[in-house]
Parts: sequence; structure tokens; C-alpha cells
Amino acid sequence: MVSRVIPVEPFDLVVFGGTGDLARRKILPALFRRSVAGQMPDGNRIIGVARQDMGAEAYRALIAQGLRELWPEAVQSPDALNRFLSRLDYMALDATRPEGWDGLAAALGHGVRAFYFSVGPGLFGALAERLHQHGLVSQDTRIVVEKPFGHDLASAQALNATLAAHFHERQIYRIDHYLGKETVQNLMAVRFGNMLFEPLWNSQYVDHIQITVAETVGVGGRADYYDRAGAMRDMMQNHLMQLLCLIAMEPPAKFDPDAVRDEKLKVIRALDPVKPHHIVRGQYAVPVGGAGQGYRDEVGDARSITESYIALRAHISNWRWAGTPFYLRTGKRLVARSSVINVMFKDAPHSIFGEEAGRHANVLSIRLQPNEGITLKVTIKEPGPGGMRLVDVPLDMSFAKALGPENQNPPDAYERLIMDVIRGNQTLFMRGDEVEAAWAWTDPIIAGWQARGDVPKPYDCGSTGPGDAELLMRRDGRRWQGINP
Repeated sequence: MVSRVIPVEPFDLVVFGGTGDLARRKILPALFRRSVAGQMPDGNRIIGVARQDMGAEAYRALIAQGLRELWPEAVQSPDALNRFLSRLDYMALDATRPEGWDGLAAALGHGVRAFYFSVGPGLFGALAERLHQHGLVSQDTRIVVEKPFGHDLASAQALNATLAAHFHERQIYRIDHYLGKETVQNLMAVRFGNMLFEPLWNSQYVDHIQITVAETVGVGGRADYYDRAGAMRDMMQNHLMQLLCLIAMEPPAKFDPDAVRDEKLKVIRALDPVKPHHIVRGQYAVPVGGAGQGYRDEVGDARSITESYIALRAHISNWRWAGTPFYLRTGKRLVARSSVINVMFKDAPHSIFGEEAGRHANVLSIRLQPNEGITLKVTIKEPGPGGMRLVDVPLDMSFAKALGPENQNPPDAYERLIMDVIRGNQTLFMRGDEVEAAWAWTDPIIAGWQARGDVPKPYDCGSTGPGDAELLMRRDGRRWQGINP
């Protein structure tokens, strides 16, 4: 099976922060791969913008070096690399100063214009204002905004108001790269394209749902930002919230951007406040006698009480999910890198096989990373004589095996999302009211533990997290599924 590549219309893409880490490691490599795939039209341009004073050739050399390090294709296909580099240009601009904007305006064509704000949120307002002042905004203009979308509800509202003063909501693309993952989109296909699952997708048949996003890395170079944000703001409020919405939302009337986002918004607004004893916060530390750095060492603050791990139990008060708990957890420096959604179905109402057969239940696992795919655990008879012994076995679908070797490396999330920006498709991007609703649910949780003076529980680097997270499940007679690579 070969994926179809559908070319997009001619466009100009301006990357503010074009020399930054995100641009060099994610945005430009994603565009390079789309160029190699033949999806970019002739004549489209990519303009890197930053404060550094360098020429276009120096910028192309900088990007080429990064591509050779990240993508073997760049080395194996010099013609493809040179063809992509010929699309690149560079301009030195300061978002806070008026000089140079007329030159940028003169460099742009009359087709689709996309401006990628790969800069800190403190510059969003200045960029939006400058684009308007210098006539760079047309009906076919889009802006791409990276997270964080605010630090709390008040700042998110202020950010939305700033952007809305210069752009229509249909022009604003708030990007969450998790929504661009192939398996996340397949989640919608599995739910709404198969009669097998949708009738069972409710509290009558689902015991509970687990969403896990585990990382093996620490805070690294993001220490300053992360120590002000923590796992709740950095991961739970956006990435895990989006996965929760997709797994729990009602079927939209059609696969349309606003129809999908309307249903996601309903899920967020139906979330109950989280009780204090349904939250566990953790912070990674080096075991006694161990080597390496703990969280406080990495951020340079021996008294930091910022969480690097959080697990919580959430409830959605609507007809579909009343009484079904959702367990969400995310953390750094855990035993393996793994992002997975586990839908845990209820036991059969009555077992005809007797107690010796044990308890068995179906589990649908949606693996987001690594090894993207879907597994359905079903119960069968163990082969051999000696009675009816039951075992659980997986029906496993990995993209590489099911769709052929050409799908072993599905497009990176940024590849898909940037092309959706050019097409004008906002389905996989967050709407302003959705962002604000997520903060309205998150803020009281953060305010609660600040008021109580809660301190994160320490957990060992390379573990599955703090022991209290296990107790959170055991009190309910359940257990976490393993964190597997």
C-alpha cells in the first residue's frame, strides 16, 4: 500500500525564530521531507527570520548542516537537498523594531502566506502588530502559534485577545504536535469508521481508560522554562488533554474542523473538578548511591517544588462516560519512552468457565510512540489438553507490518500539520475557546496544591514514578498498564 502525496498550492512560509532549535530540528526538517516527497510546488519559498545578521547562503549552510545530522536522506540525495535549499531565504529582523518589514513585504508573493511564530509567547503580540502595520496580512494569511498558549487562564485570554485584534480565528493555528501523529488520527478512524467499537465506547462496557505519556529525558536545556511550568502546565493541560478529548468526544456530525473542535470543547467543559486525593505529584531524584543528576540539580534550585511527574483521576459528567474514570499520567526520567492510550473494557458479566479460568478483559491499546500502532487484547483458549485454560493474546497492528515497508517511517507530526496550515485545514489545531476551557479546568488544581503547600513525592530516575501513583490505582482495585518501550 503506497500513501498518496497530494501537492499543496503555492505558498510562502516565513519562520520567525528561523535560527532557533525548533526551526532547525523540527520545522525545516519537516519541510525538507515534504519537498523530497514531492508535495511542495515549484516556486514556493521558505524565509527564515531572526535577529542574527547573516546572509541567505550562510543560512542555507546552517540548515544543510542540521539536515545532514538529522536525516540520512539529505546525504543520500544531494540533488533533493540542493533543490530544497534553493527554496530558502533569510532576513534579519527584530520583532520589536520597525526596520526591515517593508523588505519582507516586498519578498512575499500573492498566494498563501503562512507566518510561523517559532519564538517566545512574549513576542506574539509584537509580531502580529508588525504584520498588520506593514500590510503583510491578506485573506490567505495564516499564523502558526507554538505552545505555551498562556501560563494560566488569564494569560491565555490575554493572548487570544491580542491575536484576535489582528487575525480572524480561522487564520490562527495553535499547534500541538501530538495531534499530528499518525496514530492519534487513526484513533478517530478506529472509533468512527468501525461499527465494531463505537457501540461499546461508553460507561456500560468500558471499565476505565488510561493515558500515559512517559519520557526518559530530564528537563535538559529547558530548565528555566520547565521549573516555572511543571508537568501540569507543560504536558497535562495540552497534550494529555487533547488525547482525552479525542478518546472521549461524541461523534461529530462530519469530519470538519469546527465540528470536531466543538465536540472536544464539550468534553473539557464536562470535566469534573479533580479532588486533591485523586492527584499525585512527583519529582525525579537520584537513588542513594546512584550517579547522575536529579531534578533539583538540573534546574539549579535545591528547594524547587515543581513537579516533573503528575498522575490524576478525572471524571467526565455526561451520559456516555458517567462513572467511568480516566487515569492520566506523565513524567520525565521514567523507565522508558512511551505514549499510549489503554481502553480497559469490563469483564464479561458472567464467566461460564469457572474460577480456575481467572479474570480476563479486553484491552485496546493505541501506541503513539514509539512503534506506532494499535493492539487489541482478546481472550482465547490456551492450546493443549487438560481443560479450558484461558489466556490473553494480542491482535497487533503496527503500521510497518500492516501497511508495508514504505510505511515504516510515517510522516512526522510537523510534516502533516504544516501542510494542513497551507491547505487551511484547522481540524488538528486548537481553537481559542478550547484553550481557555482547558486552563479553566487546570487552574484550580494548581491553585489547590499551592494553597496546601503540597510538595512533590520523590521518585527514582529510571523508575515508573512515585509509589503514590500506584496507590491511586490500587485504592480503586485497578493497576497501571506497564510503561513499555
